Amino acid sequence: MNRLKALGSGVAAAALAFAGLGTAAVLSAGQANGATVSASALSSQWYAAAPYLMPLDNNPPSASAIMDATGLKAFQLAFILAPNGGGCTPTWGGTSAVSSDTAVADVISAIRAKGGDVSVSIGGYGGTKLGQACSDAASTAAAYQQVITKYGLKAMDFDLEEPEYENTAAVAHEIGAAKILQQNNPGLFVSVTTAGTAAGTGWFGQQMLNEAKSQGFTPNNFSIMPFDGGFNGAASQTSALTAFNGLLQSTFGWDAATAYAHEGFSGMNGRSDTGEYFSQADFQTVLDYATSHGMGRFTFWSLNRDRQCSPPDNNGATSGTCSSVAQADWDFAKYSVKFAGATPPVTTPPTTPPTTSPGGSCAGVTDWSASAVYVGGNEVQHNGHKWKAKWWTTNEEPGTTGEWGVWQDEGAC
Repeated sequence: MNRLKALGSGVAAAALAFAGLGTAAVLSAGQANGATVSASALSSQWYAAAPYLMPLDNNPPSASAIMDATGLKAFQLAFILAPNGGGCTPTWGGTSAVSSDTAVADVISAIRAKGGDVSVSIGGYGGTKLGQACSDAASTAAAYQQVITKYGLKAMDFDLEEPEYENTAAVAHEIGAAKILQQNNPGLFVSVTTAGTAAGTGWFGQQMLNEAKSQGFTPNNFSIMPFDGGFNGAASQTSALTAFNGLLQSTFGWDAATAYAHEGFSGMNGRSDTGEYFSQADFQTVLDYATSHGMGRFTFWSLNRDRQCSPPDNNGATSGTCSSVAQADWDFAKYSVKFAGATPPVTTPPTTPPTTSPGGSCAGVTDWSASAVYVGGNEVQHNGHKWKAKWWTTNEEPGTTGEWGVWQDEGAC
């Protein structure tokens, strides 16, 4: 299974509106286009923390409910593509024309009514991208400007993945379009997202960075996706982020701090398409890395998946509508809230029902079960010892995998 971004079929409004018209005029223009335009932008940190949400596919959750439960204010709506039948006009998922859209506009209006806002992501995995369909950077930018104007956007994400990022001309169109939009929409928050590898990014990712340098284009951040590439938990992801920082330094001549300020993380919550697992504890570790290094973005794919499957492990399969790990709804969204500098509400994660245990230090601690699912922080007793899970696990017997295993020995009962 490929990245589930393929499942399923922000920053400024038009420069004229925000440069020369009052708030009332801007609101009127936005409402006429089908979405209520917010009177003022959120802080850049919120756009940098916006998780991905498919508003039309993958059983879309209620954005309002997520905002109420977590304190989240910004959403990364996905994805804008070229029409499936061809042409250089923007659509949602290749099928729903932006020009006639009301469904996504209603989602945006509901978010803004609660004090939030959105960024819109173009590209993703699969489908025909506008950079492939349009003839040059100018026409690509004109297509994206329709999206910015329609929804009064203050942020936009360029998600450059397969097969587009293997097409040199298409990448040049996308980077050129991003530069034009940045110039024509002052204050536009622009992120560029691409594949991650243990080396930071691969050959095509490096060529994209080289293209940006040659065009003199600097977005708010370049983000990598350290999943679906042989990753295993947070340590492998932070290692890739360190390596990518080195690539940014060598490509643009930045020092480490400047590179981190232009670097982003785009993770995948729970089970990835290739069977990697990223738990809540992994997200916390990467969040700590991102904040301690002054990174410019922290996001993930996706809010559609930020809820527990039934059964919790989804029978070992990856889903576009749940995470395949034990969790409370919107657990992973709260890490984005923290990155934005806010404090999410406290909830108690689901636990395995307790069984009766003998006295001593293991009193009241659950007996380990091979069929149960555990998350970081869960405690069990087994063979006379108490054990604490470091991350998500099932059917890994405590005491059999050494110090590098999931279970930390907390001593004899």
